[in-house]
Amino acid sequence: MPYFFGIGLHVIVAIYFAVHAVRHQQNIYWLFILFAFPMFGSLVYFFVVYLPSLRQTRGAYVAARAITQFVDPNRALRESRVEFDRAPTVANRMRLGAALLDAGNPQEAIEHYQAAANGPFADDPALLVGLARAQFELNRFAAADATLTRLFSTDPQSRNKAEPALLYARALAALGAPGTRAAFEAALACASDAAPRCLFADWLAAQPGEADHRRAIALFEDILQDGKHWPRYAREHNREWLQRAQSALAASAAR
Repeated sequence: MPYFFGIGLHVIVAIYFAVHAVRHQQNIYWLFILFAFPMFGSLVYFFVVYLPSLRQTRGAYVAARAITQFVDPNRALRESRVEFDRAPTVANRMRLGAALLDAGNPQEAIEHYQAAANGPFADDPALLVGLARAQFELNRFAAADATLTRLFSTDPQSRNKAEPALLYARALAALGAPGTRAAFEAALACASDAAPRCLFADWLAAQPGEADHRRAIALFEDILQDGKHWPRYAREHNREWLQRAQSALAASAAR
C-alpha cells in the first residue's frame, strides 16, 4: 500500500509542475520529462525552473527580506562596512550610508553622505536623496529642503520619483512652507504605496478648513478600501499606513 501511495504522490507533484510549466510557457520537453520520470523529473524541474521563478516574485522577495531581517538584522550593515573598509569608494560609502539609515543611525550616515558630497559625485541623485533622508531624520528640515531643491535642479526627473517627491513634501510640511500642498499632490501622482496618501491626509487633518478635513477622511478611507484587495506582501509593506488610517478614522468618528 505505501508503494502505491508513493507512486500516486509523485504523479500528483508531476501534474502540479506540469501545470506550472504550461502556465509559464516552458518548453514542451518539460512535460515529457515530468510524466516519463515523475520523481526525478519533478526534482529537476523544482531546482531548474520552479525555485528560480519563485525567487523572482515580489512576495518571495519580501518574505526572504523579512526572514533575513529576523535572523540576521545587521547583515546589510555589516557587509557594507566590510566592503567600505576594503575599498572606500564613493559607491561603497553611499551603500554604507544607506545601510546606516535603514539601521536607524542617521548621525553616522550623514557623515558619510557629506564626505561623498564634497567630491566629483556631489550632484549624484542617489547621494543627494540619501543626504536628504539623513538630514530629515535628524530634524534638519531646512537642510533637507535645500538638498532636495538642489537635486531637482540637477536632475529634474527626480521630481517624478516616489521617494524624493514624498521626502520633499514632508520637509516642507515640517517647515510650514506654503508649497506643502502642491508638493504632496505631486508625491501622490508618483506614489508607489500608501505612505503619501496617509501622510498627506495627516497634514490635511491638521489644517483649519473643513474641506481639508473631508479630503483627509476620504484619503484614509481610500487606503483601507484599497487594502482589502492587496496581496499579503502589500498589506505587510503598508501595515503602518493601514493602522494609522484606521486610528485616524476611529478618532474622527469619536469626535
